[in-house]
Amino acid sequence: MRTRCGYVALLGRPNAGKSTLLNQAVGTKVSIVTPKAQTTRFRVTGIVMRGQSQIILVDTPGLFAPRRRLDRAMVASAWESVAGADLACMLVDAFRANPDDLAEPLEALANTGRRHWLILNKIDLLLREKLLPLADMLGRMGGFSEVFMVSALKRDGIDSLLDAMGAAMPEGPHLYPPDDLTDQTDRMLAAELVREQIFLQTREEIPYGASVETETFKDLKDGSARIEVTIYVARAAHKMIILGEGGSRVKSIGSRARNELERLLERRVHLFIHVKDRPGWDEESARLRALGLDG
Repeated sequence: MRTRCGYVALLGRPNAGKSTLLNQAVGTKVSIVTPKAQTTRFRVTGIVMRGQSQIILVDTPGLFAPRRRLDRAMVASAWESVAGADLACMLVDAFRANPDDLAEPLEALANTGRRHWLILNKIDLLLREKLLPLADMLGRMGGFSEVFMVSALKRDGIDSLLDAMGAAMPEGPHLYPPDDLTDQTDRMLAAELVREQIFLQTREEIPYGASVETETFKDLKDGSARIEVTIYVARAAHKMIILGEGGSRVKSIGSRARNELERLLERRVHLFIHVKDRPGWDEESARLRALGLDG
């Protein structure tokens, strides 16, 4: 049997469930997930084997109206992923779907000329008599060749979706070893898990004004890892909020991120976090490149 391999770009509005779908497909966390919108800042890759097919799923930043330079780079990154993909999938939150709001990205996707599928997510929250007309309307609006209905959180419909993706990949050699799950490095994962906790533990405005970078990642003789990360915030006042009274919040951020890292890396982790205020970091080309964005 010939092998197949290809890229699938996952697109959608913020909170459509792209990262949850990616993690379910891979079988472990490779992309952070929070209840807040615009969590994903750069392309995250998950690698899935379905028989002789290797599917390289690319989780992209949500499609929204950009304001800052960082925002523009995030949205551009999402559309660049489509240009290099063999298949583009538009995820839609079926429960909150607004056809008027989706008209622009659906048209833009159709105009790319790439083969594209529609994935209606969170179908467990919507009555069937509302779901089918919605699927028909969006399917026609976007000119989709296939429409799938899933609940990524509950994994309903995920296996059928992955089987279809595997069959749709072009023939060719696999690009990654069969046991690889992502192209993310451990350094990237450490920074992202700290940023995930910032989203989960701070007020609305803080996460969007913060960036996390791994400064050092050292393998120690006892098999553990020593990791130092720096949290950059856009305002001095945000630094105090991240730190918390007596450093309580940053300790909680570090503790929960460390526990998650130890689970994923399967070894002991010594995590050290520094917090620095750096006004305008989200407008700096060098900082955006460090995030994996061109800026």
